[in-house]
Amino acid sequence: MHNKIIKKIRHSLSATPFEDDIQHTRYKKASGRERNDILIHNIPYLFTCDETEKLRCFRNYSIVISGGIIQEVIPAKKANPGKYNLVYEAGMRGGIVVTPGLINAHSHPPMYLMRSAMMLDEGESIDETIAAMPRWERAMTDEDYTFSAIGDITEQQKAGITTTLSHFAVYWPIELAARATKQNVINAVSVASNSHPENSPELIREIIKKQEAPAESQLAIALHYVHRANAKILEEVKNLQSEYNLLFTCHMAESEKVEKKCVALHGKREVEMLEKYGLLTNRTIASHSIYVTDREIKKLVQNKVGIVHLPTSNVIHKSGTFPLWKFIDAAGNSYIALGTDGVVSKSRLDLLSEAYQTRITHLYSRTVKFGSLFKMMTTNAARTLNMPNRGKILPGMQADLAFWKLKDRGFIPFDEKNPMTLLGNLITHGGRAVRDLMINGEFIVKSRRHTKINESKLLAALQKKHIAMRKRVIKK
Repeated sequence: MHNKIIKKIRHSLSATPFEDDIQHTRYKKASGRERNDILIHNIPYLFTCDETEKLRCFRNYSIVISGGIIQEVIPAKKANPGKYNLVYEAGMRGGIVVTPGLINAHSHPPMYLMRSAMMLDEGESIDETIAAMPRWERAMTDEDYTFSAIGDITEQQKAGITTTLSHFAVYWPIELAARATKQNVINAVSVASNSHPENSPELIREIIKKQEAPAESQLAIALHYVHRANAKILEEVKNLQSEYNLLFTCHMAESEKVEKKCVALHGKREVEMLEKYGLLTNRTIASHSIYVTDREIKKLVQNKVGIVHLPTSNVIHKSGTFPLWKFIDAAGNSYIALGTDGVVSKSRLDLLSEAYQTRITHLYSRTVKFGSLFKMMTTNAARTLNMPNRGKILPGMQADLAFWKLKDRGFIPFDEKNPMTLLGNLITHGGRAVRDLMINGEFIVKSRRHTKINESKLLAALQKKHIAMRKRVIKK
């Protein structure tokens, strides 16, 4: 089955390779070199956090990359372009702003095919949406899930996202999508699922046994909601986490109804449940976390549990408001990341609008600084997902880079004496797409064109599959 889907992806979605990089004037490729060294040269503005977590803007710098790893970040005048296999001229035609690739700490890629299936303007609460979702998901095949995940991930990539945590009930469609798109993917598989009630912790062991080495995605464990798990499941989740060093993620305290249900079923709140079974650790990622007490916030922070804020989803589903300032006042700001959620919760799959929504949502108490929002999408997210080699542009880090056109709507005008104003423009101007995107040292988007997936064919395939899915749902 998997091989059949792979063949269909290659046959119907593979992008036509660029005939010659030299035709694209920012890319200058040398012939006959043995090593694949890359120089990103003359960057007008480079934003990153340094080793001390301080946000920095470097002007007129260059990045040296070899083997997918950043080797040097140096003033452009110290770089010799003649030494490198490929030179990307970032200073040409108005210039490029370079940032680390953004990190999406919570998403549901196989839901992409469900865009427009449950209209967000109909006023549904999160509980109504969750009740409706399994009906749609059961009308999808593994091939649907795979194409759907490819659609979701490629949209994220066009928005500057290079790493994605996928929370869903299936493994192989996400793995195949990661292979097709070359995205960094944490593939969190639900062991107590609304849509796949047959799932259990044993599924994780089966996946590990059958994994093809090396897997493109990183396996992790998920629970849709904590209350769906009994003592046996939670004990086995902890055993799996300890045995295989896996990340664990869950939706936590997303609505009052969910929190009350946990108490009714188990006599404990969700944080208590996780604590009882040893799952309050820095390898646990809790999304939403709206209905938590002050005492629970302190426990989550003390145990360095990763917290994913999803403000747009929370507003659309009338879930409530995440207690951001309480987490920050408890010194938990370093472990707060952002996520897009799925298209039934937020149709635009980009983190920049999520960052701006965070600023708007919490503005009445205090102002969330642009630098803090930048960290939520980069260094905080890398820390939350236990990825110390991503989220910064420093020697030794993976070369995950987003290239934003400077001479573009939303960036200009800005204060040249204070380049941090560019960061504010990047976050506050909606609809921004990258010009180029690099993942692990490879250009996945070039000149706004995906190098692995033919997007025109993908969109046609998704529309066809969406209509077929709708017909199956109606028949049920």
